[in-house]
Amino acid sequence: MDAVFTHCAGLDVHKKSVTVCRLVSDSTGQNPEGVAELRTFGTMTIELLALADWLLEAGVTHIAMESTGEYWKPVYNLLEGVVTIFLVNASHVKNVPGRKTDPADARWLAKLMRYGLLQASFIPPVAQRDLRDLTRYRTKLVQERAREVNRVQGVLERANIKLASVASDVLGVSGRAMLEALIAGQTDPAAMAALAKRRMRSKIPALEQALTGRVRDHHRHLLTLQLRHIDFLETQIEALNSAIASCMTTLSQEAVADTTPSSPTPADVPPPAEPLPPLPSPVLLRSWIRSPASINGARK
Repeated sequence: MDAVFTHCAGLDVHKKSVTVCRLVSDSTGQNPEGVAELRTFGTMTIELLALADWLLEAGVTHIAMESTGEYWKPVYNLLEGVVTIFLVNASHVKNVPGRKTDPADARWLAKLMRYGLLQASFIPPVAQRDLRDLTRYRTKLVQERAREVNRVQGVLERANIKLASVASDVLGVSGRAMLEALIAGQTDPAAMAALAKRRMRSKIPALEQALTGRVRDHHRHLLTLQLRHIDFLETQIEALNSAIASCMTTLSQEAVADTTPSSPTPADVPPPAEPLPPLPSPVLLRSWIRSPASINGARK
């Protein structure tokens, strides 16, 4: 099988180390499968920069690594734009059973990369990755706020306060005013029910019954902590909303700039790229992977 990428590498990434197999075509022609070199690097920034230098000194243009948790991201951050990175699904590149070692995995990835047998996962640009981090973190905070509201309702139930049975939103304008009065030591249900606003005033008789309970200082202390936590979460969510809006504006401006037509000069027009050789057929690929030669190569 002909090599698609003559200068490539496979990376087996872990939390504290990266095992690299650098696979370069043999200029003498004595080794058609290429010359493989193995080396292990740490995952500190200075060590990853040394890894990049080691790859570039051999002219490596393409690398492959598995998408294992969060550990691939520091490597990707430093190699992005330096070489072409194929981030592959670990289930698609399983090594030979019984030969699961870091050097064997790195060698196997490099070999698959050499012959163009890997499919890269989509990695969005940096701006989109930043936006995704913001939106995902916002989702976590919204979920945490919902859990904290449920804890408030649990404390009220344990204090025989059935506010949630009357008010659809315990932390609405009316509900929050009643909770603050409850925390301040108010024990008169009629006085707390009188704090209802707008449409909630039609439910004052039901609110008086719902606010009749057995509230102790223990419950007031818990409610105070929980409401402070909810206020903090709401502040964080608002800050994330502003950051997301700013990020979206930047992305929109970049998209408009990218789609703006320009009149390139002949010198700016890049030459047509040479097409990559076609991938082998699935039947040929399966036969090559299962052949004794390919398995023995992976074991070396």
